[in-house]
Amino acid sequence: MVTKNRLKRNLLLWLFNRRRGQEPEGPFEKEGAHQQHSWWQVMCLTGVDYFSTLGYQPGIAFLAAGYLSPIATLVLVLLTLFGALPIYGRVAKESPHGEGSISMLEALLPRWKGKLMVLVLLGFVATDFIITITLSAADATEHIISNPFVENHFQFLHHEIIVTLVLLTLLSAIFLKGFKEAIGIAIVLVVVYLSLNAIVIISGLYQIAQSPELLANWKTMLLGQPNIKGSPFMMIAFALILFPKLALGLSGFETGVAIMPLVKGDRSLTREEEEAIHATQSPTAQAGPSVQELLAGRINNTRKLLRYAALIMSVLLIASSLVTTIMIPAQKFCPATNVAGAHAEPPSFCPAGQPKGEASGRALAYLAHENFGELFGTLYDISTILILWFAGASAMAGLLNIVPRYLPRYGMAPDWARATRPLVLVYTLIAFAVTIIFKANVEAQGGAYATGVLVLMTSAAFAVTISSKRRLEGRWPMFLIIALVFGYTTIVNIFERTDGIKIASFFIGAIVLISLVSRVYRSTELRVERVHLDDEAKKFIAEATTGPVRIVTNRLETGTVEEYERKEKEKRDANHIPPSDSILFFEVAISDASEFVGKLNVRGERVGKYKILRTESPVVPNAIAALLLHLRDKYLKDREHPNNLPHVYFGWSEGNPITYLLKYVAFGEGDTAPVTHEVLRKAEKIAERRPIVHVGG
Repeated sequence: MVTKNRLKRNLLLWLFNRRRGQEPEGPFEKEGAHQQHSWWQVMCLTGVDYFSTLGYQPGIAFLAAGYLSPIATLVLVLLTLFGALPIYGRVAKESPHGEGSISMLEALLPRWKGKLMVLVLLGFVATDFIITITLSAADATEHIISNPFVENHFQFLHHEIIVTLVLLTLLSAIFLKGFKEAIGIAIVLVVVYLSLNAIVIISGLYQIAQSPELLANWKTMLLGQPNIKGSPFMMIAFALILFPKLALGLSGFETGVAIMPLVKGDRSLTREEEEAIHATQSPTAQAGPSVQELLAGRINNTRKLLRYAALIMSVLLIASSLVTTIMIPAQKFCPATNVAGAHAEPPSFCPAGQPKGEASGRALAYLAHENFGELFGTLYDISTILILWFAGASAMAGLLNIVPRYLPRYGMAPDWARATRPLVLVYTLIAFAVTIIFKANVEAQGGAYATGVLVLMTSAAFAVTISSKRRLEGRWPMFLIIALVFGYTTIVNIFERTDGIKIASFFIGAIVLISLVSRVYRSTELRVERVHLDDEAKKFIAEATTGPVRIVTNRLETGTVEEYERKEKEKRDANHIPPSDSILFFEVAISDASEFVGKLNVRGERVGKYKILRTESPVVPNAIAALLLHLRDKYLKDREHPNNLPHVYFGWSEGNPITYLLKYVAFGEGDTAPVTHEVLRKAEKIAERRPIVHVGG
């Protein structure tokens, strides 16, 4: 039994010894936690997610749009350059600390509406990042088992689900051991990967230029399809209908904004400047002029990062789609394809349930092997596997940082969610389930991935539109048009590929349920970070500490002398307070009850002869408890018992206790006396040191 208990204790210590805040992990942490880098270096960290989609995007594009793939990809590129890029340039300006578009919507929507919107969007973030992990691992598996060397010598690896689960396990092991953001690794991976892709694509374009019949054959197949009938108008119409299926190529913008704290501005910052910037991350903080100047360099360089990443990816997307569509036979994507009439019934190029060909999910890798031989092809496979692997690591790091960025501030994350390792295990189990459900199929997961990406982009576009309109800027109609285009793309993707919304709905439901349960469970925490008294309040306290400190809580009504006379008499009579003992009234006005933690700024005011302490707080009982503990620790700690503890006086509340509980959780007030006592009990375990609570009258 002793050994069993020791093992259990050691396991718990191992799980929870990396508390966030003690040992930051991943790229999305507070200012100063990581070294800042040049924009192009950070672009490589974004690129492991963004650029790695070349591993599967051309194959998925051909399966979705067939011979129209290059034209549909062109529509996608135009949306990237003239839609996503200006939207996220604006997001970077309004969330320079890496909060992204979610924080913009939170700020635009008041109180609980903003919180609930964030919870919903976090469900889509989870969909995006989880599917990034599983899809990247599945495509890495595709490159592993399709490599000729593996096919000839390692037949036992031909089990897609098992190999993918092994890759996910190894990814999990890295984070369980301790993952640190690695710009250097990302730079090497991106440079090598893009170089190899450039070789394959340029070689393909050269062969097309040298063999005009290849281009002629593609035009014949494209114009000869029954639904197009040689009409350019029909080609454009079908391309507009089909391009939502190619939305995977839009990934990377949200990540690019999220890692803004890593981007160096015009110069390196001192520790003091980093702390000054970090201080502005509070939703209510306002940056001073000097901080604004420091942030301007970061914003400009982040916009440069987004611009160059979008331009590079746009060129690669169009070129790769053109090369793979023209040079790879349709049967290599889908053996069931009818060569004479492929894509006869858009948007289903390859009939459902049909086996995919050897180029499916790895079109550029197929060309690398065909055109350059097995040695170069294997080198290409290795680079693709590694960058897809690192894309999964980037997504996992993002997930691990999403939870502490929002949910703890709302009180909507369990206590164990502050630790990295339990979260890694939870996310890994979810990734296992998604992999098994989708049978490690890259194309099958594309819809879910696109749903997460598109919803986040749509929300960002609407957030930018609302922000621009509120500031009376002339560009808001343009942002609205972009938002509507993204909205259309999202709706089409959801209706045609329902897997994404199903997974997102599951994540949304799970996040909301866990968040609400956690909010109730953690509601009796102290929830006050700091108590500050103004000079008048300090004067009142100093005068009161000559005897027992007696605090009378009061719900403000008229604020007249008569009100305080009446309530003083009630409390003295009900609680037998001697006339010689002075009392202080304490009034708490509810601020934003949806907030969970905050600072307590107490001010002193006089009404006639009465001394009143007033403050604002999201919750009344927790504010009262925080003031009492502050008085005990700062003003009464040197006293001898029994006058070293403050006394607080409440009246009885009449009504349904369940109703009071719901009012307390949702609106910050309820049956104040027992909740205050419970907050004090949890904050101070030793009963003899606990402020004294009186209820009567």
